[in-house]
Amino acid sequence: MINATSQQHWGSLFSSALAAVVVGFTSTILLVIEGIRAVGGSVEQQASSAASICYAMAVTSFVLAVRYRQPLITAWSTPGAVLLATSVGIGYSEAIGAFITAGILMVLTALIKPVARAIAQMPAAIAAAMLAGVLFSYVGGVPASAMAMPAIIVPLIICFFALRAVLPMYAVPVVVGLGVALAALNGSIVLPNAIEITPLIFEVPQFDLQAMIGLGVPLYLVTMASQNLPGFAVQRSFGYQPPVAGCLTVTGLGSIMFAPFGTHAVNMAAIVAALCSGPETHPNPRERWKALIPYAVLYIFVGLSAGTCIAVLGNLPKELITAIAGLGLFSPMMNGMAAMFKEPRDVEAAVVTFIVTASGISLFSVGAAFWGLVAGLMLWGMKRVLAPTIN
Repeated sequence: MINATSQQHWGSLFSSALAAVVVGFTSTILLVIEGIRAVGGSVEQQASSAASICYAMAVTSFVLAVRYRQPLITAWSTPGAVLLATSVGIGYSEAIGAFITAGILMVLTALIKPVARAIAQMPAAIAAAMLAGVLFSYVGGVPASAMAMPAIIVPLIICFFALRAVLPMYAVPVVVGLGVALAALNGSIVLPNAIEITPLIFEVPQFDLQAMIGLGVPLYLVTMASQNLPGFAVQRSFGYQPPVAGCLTVTGLGSIMFAPFGTHAVNMAAIVAALCSGPETHPNPRERWKALIPYAVLYIFVGLSAGTCIAVLGNLPKELITAIAGLGLFSPMMNGMAAMFKEPRDVEAAVVTFIVTASGISLFSVGAAFWGLVAGLMLWGMKRVLAPTIN
């Protein structure tokens, strides 16, 4: 039964969920579609992929939130989409087999307790620094976007900070709606006359050894390193202890279940998770998981209309998407920066984590977030070995 306090905060819970859906979907959905196109997926299969991945995120997020009472948001694997888009010589049905292979490897990781336990351990300052570094790369794109489209984006920035002063929970949704409206009035996009339901198209997987090794295994590795590890770190930075084995099991099974419809990988969210894990969502950390109820419902609606949404976003100016994402992540970035300086002993390692993560480097197809964690954890561990008694 929902108490009075929960009822009072459903506005902020819904607002955070809406912001997470908008930022998550608009940021890289076109990259996902490009990946499906690269392995020979038809236009209908591309739309099916977008729809199925929305359903997969809705189901897995809802299951994790209800089971563990934490804001455990799932997302698609962005580096996995990049890997898919650069694949050569792999057909669509073989890619489906590779998707299932990656999902099976994720479930196996969850079953190996020492591995899952090691992943669960992450210093809070390092986690916060990684979060701040990832978000900084997005927020830092707002000024350049404003210079490119001042007539649209500058009013959005003014509106955003004005709303943060009086109605912070509505700042991002209002900016999104206003941005799309201004782009439509300016002729930058053409809105569709009607919204059509996107059908799911089942593809029988082919388990080709070359595709399983060349795409399935790397998909698992980059998803684990660049998505799941930062995702767990984000949860820790907000004071949660994510159930690593449970999360990997649910996301792995979700990936397997929805793979035949075009879902390449479902994993723990990092960036959008920050939008639903802070005090703006709910002042009580134990109540923030409820944001995933509207999150799941919204993504089901987005999945139903995925084909139409892709048609609209395909014409949306890149600068506008960058500005919306950056403004939406401004507050989580501030929270991450504040948290990384809480423990004086860990400040140096946290700053190194932030610098490496914010640099945007990529090594062995693994993104900067992972290497930031590696650098910070190495320094963090070294200081504890060499000076274990220093406070």
